[in-house]
Amino acid sequence: MYNLLNKWLGFNNNTTLTEEDTMKKFLIVGLGNIGEKYANTRHNIGFKILDYLAETNDLTFETIKLGDITTLRVKGRTLILLKPSTFMNLSGKAIKYWLEKEKIPLENLLVVTDDLNLPFGTLRLKTKGSDGGHNGLKDTQDKLQTVKYNRFRFGISDEFSKGKQIDYVLGEWNEDENAQLKERLKTSAELIKSFALAGVNITMNQFNGK
Repeated sequence: MYNLLNKWLGFNNNTTLTEEDTMKKFLIVGLGNIGEKYANTRHNIGFKILDYLAETNDLTFETIKLGDITTLRVKGRTLILLKPSTFMNLSGKAIKYWLEKEKIPLENLLVVTDDLNLPFGTLRLKTKGSDGGHNGLKDTQDKLQTVKYNRFRFGISDEFSKGKQIDYVLGEWNEDENAQLKERLKTSAELIKSFALAGVNITMNQFNGK
């Protein structure tokens, strides 16, 4: 399986990665839960954004260890797109494994997740922060032993009644949200590419709040 991934990344068994090669590799992780019943839920926006990136670039995910993976190459950069198969609460296990396996520096990690504290469709890239009560981020923080990693938060708003938070985040997008999602997914994909090409600071300035 590792040889298969190396083939996708353009390496062979005799290839020695230089520091420059390593800095051109990025791990883009979309958080979500596996299974059809979760596919179109708000909590799975991380999966949905990566699916959009793959579909618009004619890529197909393959199931390997701890997740579904595909590789996107953009102007000399290699973006490994990962959808963990560990379920949301254990996302950090897959993230840590693939960071170490591919020798990707922490600053080249981007975790894509939903955020109840942002209005629907609002995009926010941050270089550090608390888990904000998000179980996927909580496990990532625990496994990486740091809060200093890049995360891309996609706003899903907090328009739910008291005691209905779980039903809301695991609920499907409403009609109005679905109508806006295509444009939001396109902009999200542009943000991810910018992160790899222009860097986190320029990308934050350009996309945060859009």
